[in-house]
Amino acid sequence: MTRVPTLALLLIAACTPSDAAEDTSFNATARALDGDTVAADFRLLGVDAFERRQLCQKAGACWECGKAAQDLAARTLHGGDANIRLSSPSSYGRPVAVVTVNGRDLGEVMIGSGLAIPQPQFLKADPDRAARYAAVFADAKRRGAGAFGGEWIEPTQWRRGRRLTCER
Repeated sequence: MTRVPTLALLLIAACTPSDAAEDTSFNATARALDGDTVAADFRLLGVDAFERRQLCQKAGACWECGKAAQDLAARTLHGGDANIRLSSPSSYGRPVAVVTVNGRDLGEVMIGSGLAIPQPQFLKADPDRAARYAAVFADAKRRGAGAFGGEWIEPTQWRRGRRLTCER
């Protein structure tokens, strides 16, 4: 799954007192951006994006599909306020969440751009989202979007050391 640096704690700090009572708390590894700004990392629910240093192959050449995934997530997050809905499980020691920006599901954006794959095993409690992610994935593959227009390795396999020939 992709790491999504968030400003979730900034959003909490910016809430009005009446909004703060509705916030969900969570435990996360946090870091100070400055003296009064804190950021925390969490993972997207049901999505596994290409890793930042991962390469994919298209037209016989390697390209930085992982960096493209990171850049797309950053551009999407900069496009508006993020709505972050925390989920109960954690992954790799980080909280898990669904993120929407301007009404668009970030996971769906990543999958539809060919820079992430759905993880339906984590969406059993959300069959509608699982079905949307599967449909978007099938469409992205049909269109050859992003990495799906060439050769790629599932991010879980890449994290375990599997590489394309052009990465060796």
